[in-house]
Amino acid sequence: MQKLDKIYEGKAKILYTTEDPASLIQYFKDDATAFNAQKRGTIAEKGIMNNGIASKIFEHLKAKGIETHFVQWLNDREMLVKRVEIVPLEVIVRNRAAGSLCRLLGLAEGANLSCPTLEFCYKNDALGDPQVNEYHIRALNFATDDEVKKITALAFKINEVLKKFFLDLKIELIDFKIEFGRINNHIILADEISPDTCRLWEVGTGNKLDKDRFRRDLGNIEEAYQEVLRRVTQ
Repeated sequence: MQKLDKIYEGKAKILYTTEDPASLIQYFKDDATAFNAQKRGTIAEKGIMNNGIASKIFEHLKAKGIETHFVQWLNDREMLVKRVEIVPLEVIVRNRAAGSLCRLLGLAEGANLSCPTLEFCYKNDALGDPQVNEYHIRALNFATDDEVKKITALAFKINEVLKKFFLDLKIELIDFKIEFGRINNHIILADEISPDTCRLWEVGTGNKLDKDRFRRDLGNIEEAYQEVLRRVTQ
């Protein structure tokens, strides 16, 4: 598939058109950002690792009946994806307390939740991706009520699949952020799933294997991503 025009560049990825109007090439960058891009840096070969991890995860989700924009892995940094209209929402699923949930509710990091929780944020970097509820989503036409129900059901299904997937690799899925897109008015999973978008703690040690190592200057960032890639592809 030939890579043509760049149509979008975000903090971690670039999208290019192809000769097929329904397909895009998604390129993974080494750039790293945190705290609404207030902290910036580079993680060596992050794009290669995230492309490999996300490809394997998308393949696993497809095998479990979850439709995604992923078509195939192309090379170290690129995957072929379906062209979708992105729903302007970040969807966060939490299994244990971490990050902003701790700051918001005064919870200790790692505190157990009696059930998984779900949050919506308006996908807008200039506003800092503010949290919104279903009334905001309806009033501002970000998504229809039926789409919100579909996204919610898919998010919790994806959580159940990924919790088991990672637990089999001796990794606990603490929380994760996902995005969805429309294709012919049908909602499917888009974007990526990787240590950039998940909190992943090693079972037994609690060792963080995700972007928190960059956010909190914990060191061994590349080694953590590489370990996730090794386990996911083993």
